[in-house]
Amino acid sequence: MNGSFTSKHFTLEKVSEHVYSAIAKEDGGSGANAGFVNLGDKTIVFDTFNTQQAAEDLKILAENITGQPVKWVINSHWHGDHIRGNQVFKDSQIISSNLTYSKMKDTHPTRIKKQKDDIEGLTNYIQTLKEQLTQNGEMELHNQIGFLMELKLSLPTLELVLPSQTFHDEISFYGSERSAKLFTLGGGHSFCDSMLYIPDEKVMFMGDLLFVHCHPTFFEETNPLKWMEILKKIHTLEIDAAIPGHGLVGTKEDITLLTRYINELCLITSEGLTNKNIKVPDRYKHWSSPENYIQNVTRIVEWKKITME
Repeated sequence: MNGSFTSKHFTLEKVSEHVYSAIAKEDGGSGANAGFVNLGDKTIVFDTFNTQQAAEDLKILAENITGQPVKWVINSHWHGDHIRGNQVFKDSQIISSNLTYSKMKDTHPTRIKKQKDDIEGLTNYIQTLKEQLTQNGEMELHNQIGFLMELKLSLPTLELVLPSQTFHDEISFYGSERSAKLFTLGGGHSFCDSMLYIPDEKVMFMGDLLFVHCHPTFFEETNPLKWMEILKKIHTLEIDAAIPGHGLVGTKEDITLLTRYINELCLITSEGLTNKNIKVPDRYKHWSSPENYIQNVTRIVEWKKITME
């Protein structure tokens, strides 16, 4: 194994002396960002991507660069693009919060079986997209096709591997040269979101609590108020680099930007606006995934109705 190895699924970036981020390529099998930390004599991997082939590349690079096996693997939350590569790390200790474990166990077996049973449907859908690509040549279609082809490739051998250890509030990891702390402040983006803080490096892996220069994804479980509370607490920590679940590596400024974004969404949904007259503000137009903006407005409207009942 040499240092020139690159992955079709992600771009590896050295964030600090001992921390690396793996930034997802849109046409690969990653689906979301991941990364790893060298604690001296032990290595931690944070999240395992959407496919086992992307996870395999991450494992190769982590072991090649650190010169040792991966000791611990973190699942930041239960969403598939962060945990479906777990099977590559069966020999490591996979860790998540209690709630993340429960959601993975309850939800993914059915989801994965449904996808495995409909590979033909996925194949037909990919072919339809390829025909559209021939007509208009849009890069977004190219990326979507690449991602779905990697998903199709993963399905025949995909298996759900659950965490072997869980924690409630926080857990610390100690290596011969530095330490890291895995902790959760509850749910914001998902039912429960965990972060990994490396104080000596002043780096935070934030999972999907942070999106950098791309519109976040809100789900039925998303709680915008708790999300903002978490971001404000994280902002008080000593952080030079914040590794998001989606987008490029950011800073505290990006944490502030996302907090403002969520707050603005909460404000406009209080003004009785409908999807027809909602437009992406100019300051967010350069962010990727602009289609998420209106979806997020709809989610917050639904969330407000539920919380007011």
